[in-house]
Parts: sequence; C-alpha cells; structure tokens
Amino acid sequence: MGWIERQSRLIVLAAALLAQAAFAAQSFPPSISLPDGWGPEGIVAGRGPVIYSGSLVDGAIYAADARTGRGQVLVPGQVGRVAVGLAFDRRSNYLFAAGGPTGGASVYDAATGAHIATFQFTSGPRFINDVVVTRSAAYFTNSSAPVLYRLALGQGGSVSPATPVETIPLSGDYKQVPGFNANGIVATADGAALIVVHSALGVLYRVDPATGVATLIDLDGASLSNGDGMLLEGHTLYVVRNRLNRIEVIDLEPDLSAGTVVETITSPEFDVPTTITRVGRALYVVNARFGTPPTPDTEYSIIRVEED
Repeated sequence: MGWIERQSRLIVLAAALLAQAAFAAQSFPPSISLPDGWGPEGIVAGRGPVIYSGSLVDGAIYAADARTGRGQVLVPGQVGRVAVGLAFDRRSNYLFAAGGPTGGASVYDAATGAHIATFQFTSGPRFINDVVVTRSAAYFTNSSAPVLYRLALGQGGSVSPATPVETIPLSGDYKQVPGFNANGIVATADGAALIVVHSALGVLYRVDPATGVATLIDLDGASLSNGDGMLLEGHTLYVVRNRLNRIEVIDLEPDLSAGTVVETITSPEFDVPTTITRVGRALYVVNARFGTPPTPDTEYSIIRVEED
C-alpha cells in the first residue's frame, strides 16, 4: 500500500469517526418527557444511559434512557409515599429515595423496582430532602431540623431493614432558621467530608460525617439562595438554584475551605429545576415547575444541558 493510499484511508477513517461522534451527540434528545402529573423533584443517573426521577405525588420512580428519551415507571406509586432526592449505589444497584414529609426513606432495586426496605427517621419536624451514598453509609438531610440521618451500609452496599438509623446533630457553624434549611448533599470521593447547601441562608457547609460539625465554606460573598440539588465532580461543584432557574458552577479548594463561582448556567428551558446529574458529557436537570399549579395533566420533563 502506497503512502498516498494509506493517507487517504486515514482521512476516510477520521471522517467516519467524526461523523459517528456527531451522530452520537445528536442522537441524545434535548429533553425527556415524564408522565403527565408526575410532580418530580429528584433525579439521579444509574448504570449506562439510565436516568431515574422520583415523584412527589406518590413516591413512584421513573426510569428513562437518555439515548432515546423513552422510559417507563420502575417503582409504582403508593398512597402515602413521597420521593424527593435520589441517590444510586453502583455496587448494589440500589436506589435511595428521601421521603420528604413522611420523615423517612425507601430503598429499591434499580433493575427491577423491587422494594428493599423503608426506614422511619423521625416523627418530629421533618422534610427528608436529599441523600448521598458513600462506601459505608447513606446520609440524608432534613430541611426542617438541624440533623443528618446516617444509614450504615453492609458489604457491597447491602441494606438490611433491621439496620438502626443514627441521628447526627449539625453543629459548629451551622444555623437553623425559619424556612427550608439543609437541602442538597454530596460527598467527597473518599467519603471523608460531606457538603450541604443551606437553601434559606444561601451558604455551603463542609460537614464531618462522623460528628456533624459543620464549617462554613467561604464563597467570597457569593449567595446560593434557593440552593437545591448538587453534583460534585472532583473539585467542581454544581449547585442548582431552583426558583432562580440557574446552576452555579463552583471551583472548590482541595480542603473545601473556600470556593469560587466560576460560571452560571442558564437556559430558556429551565422551569424551576431542582436536582442535577450527569450522563456522559452532558448534565441533566429535572424541571419541578413549582410555579405551575399541579394537575393530573401537568407536563414535566428532564432537560439535557450541554456544557461549553
């Protein structure tokens, strides 16, 4: 094979690869429709292209394929159940759903939708808002009380319905005020620290998962009011500010002592986005549409966000 022929084949191959990549990017729909009347709040990515969204109406969970936009109800709804924030544990393939005003949380098999366990945390002031899973435990926020709840996990992320739940008081710099308090929660990759956003005060805390001692993260005066769901990737933190229809991108110091807002993501497609996840190179947020009166016919969707 001559040099010219080899170069021609390389050019053809490169063009084919570029075309394939362009097609793959275009093949992902810009939005994913949820069932009418769904009332979403939480979203999380599972294995491969699967995205899960929970329902505030009855605790149902919907599973969608980000490649096609098609999906189905994985966990049927039940009267008295609520699904707010969601977390996914890749080891066990379990979904964790914060239960909002129920004061508890539920765990499901992400493949079959089978119910694994339900835990009751409190009957006092309660709105169990969000959840994050580390190698050793699942941690839940309560927007109505200055505490976290810790659910210990077994080997491989196993969950036992008999596992006692630990209540961890939030202390240190943490302040409880009227309104929604602790909301979104994420964990560092090693599980050594948690980050919690305070919706009413618009601040971030670094929280010791063992003691609950909270240390204010210096944002140089930047506000995260209406802070809701978050996504942590290395030292980059994405914070959804629901009713403000924006996502703040924060560059955190390695020790989590401070952070700088480096970008604000907005979109005309945002309609009170609440939580955020990633599939491949794109971010996804779910539109809770809290400004729209909910009816059985109200339309809801998940929005794909391409980064620059």
